Amino acid sequence: MNITRIFIALLLSCAGACTSAAEPASPPAIDAAASAKLAVEVREEVRHAWQGYKQYAWGHDDLAPLSKGPHDWYASSLLMTPVDALDTLIILGLKDEANDARELIATKLNFDQDIYVKHFEITIRLLGGLLSSYQLTHDERLLKLADDLGTRLLPAFDSPSGLPWVEVNLRTGKTRGNESNPAESGTLLLEYGTLARLTGKPIYYDKAKRALVETYNRRGKTGLVGASFDVASGKWIDSDSHIGGGIDSYYEYLWKCWKLFGDKDCLAMWQTSIAAINRHLADPRDDVLWYRHADMNTGKHGQTEYGSLHAFFPGLLAYSGDLARARKLEEASFRMWQQNGIEPESFDYAQFKVLEPSYALRPEIIESAFYLNRLDASPRWRAIGAQMFADFRRYCRNEVGYTALKSVVSKERKDRMESFVFAETFKYFYLLFASKDALDLDTVVLNTEAHPLRRVVAQGK
Repeated sequence: MNITRIFIALLLSCAGACTSAAEPASPPAIDAAASAKLAVEVREEVRHAWQGYKQYAWGHDDLAPLSKGPHDWYASSLLMTPVDALDTLIILGLKDEANDARELIATKLNFDQDIYVKHFEITIRLLGGLLSSYQLTHDERLLKLADDLGTRLLPAFDSPSGLPWVEVNLRTGKTRGNESNPAESGTLLLEYGTLARLTGKPIYYDKAKRALVETYNRRGKTGLVGASFDVASGKWIDSDSHIGGGIDSYYEYLWKCWKLFGDKDCLAMWQTSIAAINRHLADPRDDVLWYRHADMNTGKHGQTEYGSLHAFFPGLLAYSGDLARARKLEEASFRMWQQNGIEPESFDYAQFKVLEPSYALRPEIIESAFYLNRLDASPRWRAIGAQMFADFRRYCRNEVGYTALKSVVSKERKDRMESFVFAETFKYFYLLFASKDALDLDTVVLNTEAHPLRRVVAQGK
């Protein structure tokens, strides 16, 4: 009997290993009532993580959930978690938590600091968060902070190429950081453009749009962009092209800047770019779709690498109208997730093996499920989301918040809970399960940090 059981267990283990690239078991469907219940559960998990932040890291950038202490990005806090979390707290109806966060931001956040900050990260997290929260609350203090921050960040654009420097000093305006990438140069216009519309200062729009156009103008003969360039000269350092980290949100903003501002230049750049992506990077295999690496100049195929950051792309495909590809790519992304019960940072889909096993609480695959659920009307995306939410809680929740993972294979934990878990991960889970009334995609565009930005008519028009 014992031998039989061992034999069966070995067979099942072999089957799991040998068929890991095959279609995984389909998660059970959930009805409207179950989905509404899941939305409530997400809200309670946000409350749980927020209480942990408030108890152990109040006034700091992040909570370190294993050591139960604060973590700051720089010499002093910029309130990353409160700013990133505020619009999520508002959307989820957590009024007391939102009011606490708003008062902390309005009374304590100070950008007059002699520190070099990452221009891209501060723009998408802080500038985006302040703008969306201002539009939700009409608290003028938040817009004043956003305008002050925007003014302090503007020197980043003063390079010979028009591509922004990587870092800028908030007090002195000095800049540094010569090696950058399309994501950092092309993921700025939603935030700066909205700030321009709200303040009547067109310089914000003009500087950020120039950076986006300069990035596009340096595309290769294939129509693709590379992995990194030199800011001063504008010349490429790495010609490897893909849709993952360092490039990803550049493509996202080409489409979203058209959606938010009606900028026809952005639409034209998107149309050229998506055609090139589908021609040179799309890699259909069996009944799913992946996107590979290729050389930006020749189109020569490179790595068959995909990962958690790539998994935003099904959502972008769906949002831009390509539901057929979106469905297949999200199914592929979900198979990557299911191999270890949670997605890795990097994955070789040809060999179906993990390359970089960490999980930073990233939201992108959930983001894609949200867009597909809104635009495809199939119950499958909520079912997939329910499975991912169950896995997310099982492996990442602890007594004071949520922890990143050093390895999705071993499930060893890491002492980080970055602010985007509030801004994006929890928000996309909630929006996936909640009614459409929670957020109207016809009136807002979500920036790459999931901050909803409302369309604003330019002053004087």
